[in-house]
Amino acid sequence: MPLATHTLETVALRKEYPGTVALRDVSLRFDGGRIHALLGKNGAGKSTLVKILAGAVQPTAGSLLVNGKAARLKSPREALTHGIAAVHQELSIIPGLSVAENMFLGRLPKRPSGLIDWPATYRQAEGVLRDLGVVIDVREEAGRFGIARQQMIEIAKAMSYTPSVLLLDEPTSALAHHETERLFALLRTLAARGVVLLYITHRLEEIHRIADTVSVLRNGELVGMVGIDDATPSTIVHMMFGDTLQHKHHTETPVGLDPVLEVRDFSRRGAFANIAFTVRRGEILGIAGLLGSGRTELLRALFGADTHDSGSVVICGRTVSPSSPGQMKRLGMALAPENRKEEGLVQTLSTRINVCLASLGSRVRVTSAGRERAIAARFVRELDIAATSVDTSVSSLSGGNQQKVVIAKWLNTQPRIILLDEPTRGIDIQAKMQMFQIIRDLSAKGISSVVVSSELEELMEVCHRILILKKGRLAGEMDPQSSTLEQLFSVCME
Repeated sequence: MPLATHTLETVALRKEYPGTVALRDVSLRFDGGRIHALLGKNGAGKSTLVKILAGAVQPTAGSLLVNGKAARLKSPREALTHGIAAVHQELSIIPGLSVAENMFLGRLPKRPSGLIDWPATYRQAEGVLRDLGVVIDVREEAGRFGIARQQMIEIAKAMSYTPSVLLLDEPTSALAHHETERLFALLRTLAARGVVLLYITHRLEEIHRIADTVSVLRNGELVGMVGIDDATPSTIVHMMFGDTLQHKHHTETPVGLDPVLEVRDFSRRGAFANIAFTVRRGEILGIAGLLGSGRTELLRALFGADTHDSGSVVICGRTVSPSSPGQMKRLGMALAPENRKEEGLVQTLSTRINVCLASLGSRVRVTSAGRERAIAARFVRELDIAATSVDTSVSSLSGGNQQKVVIAKWLNTQPRIILLDEPTRGIDIQAKMQMFQIIRDLSAKGISSVVVSSELEELMEVCHRILILKKGRLAGEMDPQSSTLEQLFSVCME
């Protein structure tokens, strides 16, 4: 029998930011011995709630009860003292340190002399892992293990604090099926010990395999909590989206009949398999899919930034096997990556130099600083980039303007196809509308776009067609003009 000794409760929890309310008086109770799934589309308030529970963010109003006692969590360290540990989607593993060092970083056992007691460190780490049924060499560097093992190390690190509450944010986003099953077995073991488990996920198919209850947030408000037997796919989708599932489709630019990109039986082991589709001249093709579906991996492999195992790509009638970004750039392809700050731009360089970087060595020659300024000034004007000068550091620009610089950099190479990975991530509403218009303008000029986005509403608004990617395979295609957001979301999650 589960030992439901621990409880976590929020009472009228509210979080306000300038101009927006992220959480609206959320009251929830989670009992130990059960696995509670927390759902909600992007922007629903899940991350805000988890950050408050983990002590990383302070609520504007409301209270938090741990095991029936009021707890004011001013930091993650204070949350740990109250028995609350979190395992975030972005792992905090330090690759060059051993497993044991990662688990006890900042609190390594010491001898009376003040020196680190390594035998005790290894012994304690082995004890935690053994207790969880995980076999890992604690002396090995953590960076040598795959994502699945690193996820287990993160959980072991959290459990080394002997928490009464464990928060898990998208823990299976990078795991294979057998690795997910191993994680689920571990979570069931923890639940049997009375630990409160709060499980945040986008994957609907996981819920009936692991959860006991499902809570749904929408627009910062709690829609409700239901038992797993009542959590049918249609019920969950309705709770997440409500009755107002209308969307506006504004992409009316006709597309050409001639294909500019054909992807044939494209595969990469562990990421995606047998992908095949065609993009026509001026078409805006969306790719929808949940985290871990292989969207980013597909775009990177098409651009030659990552390897692929089989398949080919046809660009304007020429069959190639993508082998490098330089090769694909010469063929007229461009990639605006998901991580624009680290992979799309050089933050220490000026807007001028960033705009001209991709054209170096290409058919578009940049020969002088004066010519660079002229080119950069033209794109600043055409894309409405808010920069005081083309010579100012690109790091001083807002997220939306940095994204425009990434687009400008690739437009300067005169591409036929541009791959856009999460082009609106981290930018404000006005910048998103501008980005949509840029994509439409490219379509009107005959430039094709392949757009990956976690925001399904955005794909419905801007794309001519949408492909659905699930677990690395194409699972369907939708026409935004004749489909609903609810239908698209259901296919992604079923």
